[in-house]
Amino acid sequence: MRRIRSKGSAIELTVRRAVSSLGYRYRLHDPKLPGKPDLVFSGRRKVIFVHGCFWHQHEDSSCKIVRKPKSNQSYWTPKLDKNKVRDSSHVAALEQTGWHVLIIWECEAERGQKSLIEPLAMFLDGPSRGIV
Repeated sequence: MRRIRSKGSAIELTVRRAVSSLGYRYRLHDPKLPGKPDLVFSGRRKVIFVHGCFWHQHEDSSCKIVRKPKSNQSYWTPKLDKNKVRDSSHVAALEQTGWHVLIIWECEAERGQKSLIEPLAMFLDGPSRGIV
């Protein structure tokens, strides 16, 4: 578990390249915001979280990455459930303070940078929040 990165993962880099190709400027992991969002667009009051499907327990039935651990469930189940609760509280805190939140899942980002361009552009140009 020591080798699992919380910043600078391949998936996060894919999202960052896609955002940069659209010409947007952003800050990384602002510690002043709840949850330290992966990308922060202060002027637009928008943030993007890049979530790993396993660690954040993606609930989409078409996701092939997420799975429930079969061994040591007494450890993993509470840990993963706590991650989900923490994620939703961070999103709620951000939205209460006027931020718009986009969550990009690992399975979506693995399709490549080109598949992210349209949803990212819609989120960054539009007024509403979204979940990919």
